[in-house]
Amino acid sequence: MKRQAKPWLTSTQKGEIWKRWRAAESVSEISRALEREVGSVHRMLAKRGGIAPPPRKRSPRALTPEEREAISRGLSANWSSNRIAASLNRAPSTISREIERNGGPIKYRAQQADANAWKSALRPKACALSNRARLRMLVASKLKQQWAPAQISGWLKRQFPVNKLMQLSHETIYRSLYVQARGVLKKEL
Repeated sequence: MKRQAKPWLTSTQKGEIWKRWRAAESVSEISRALEREVGSVHRMLAKRGGIAPPPRKRSPRALTPEEREAISRGLSANWSSNRIAASLNRAPSTISREIERNGGPIKYRAQQADANAWKSALRPKACALSNRARLRMLVASKLKQQWAPAQISGWLKRQFPVNKLMQLSHETIYRSLYVQARGVLKKEL
């Protein structure tokens, strides 16, 4: 009897797969225990070469959820960024960037800010060129004309001074060309 395919593996299920894999269970045994297709379990294990990823953890330099709550309380008490920073023993620029990045003083919510930070820390990031077709085509056309990535980067800044989405660093272009995992421009060229 064929099982109905279930969408995505949850983080709990992934943890269970790695736990069972370390306990030397077969892929078939794991898939039966989790009521998943053998292929989905096998793909997940093969993607990491059978080696469990290290558990995610915060950088010691990152703001903690408690600090974000303190920021939220400080904003509701109409404290300045400098006063909040002093109370947390943090740089004022760290606090002001955190507030602006997460909706400003009126819309700042600690829990949402923490979720955004955790999500944005995921790696690898999608390459800027993979998401922006028009920019990718412009860069590819300039590369075909034998322009250097530094020239393309400068040209984009002059052509689109206000639109930051149409600007790239020369390093991003080099990475897009030469790094296999992100070889976004290979099709274009």
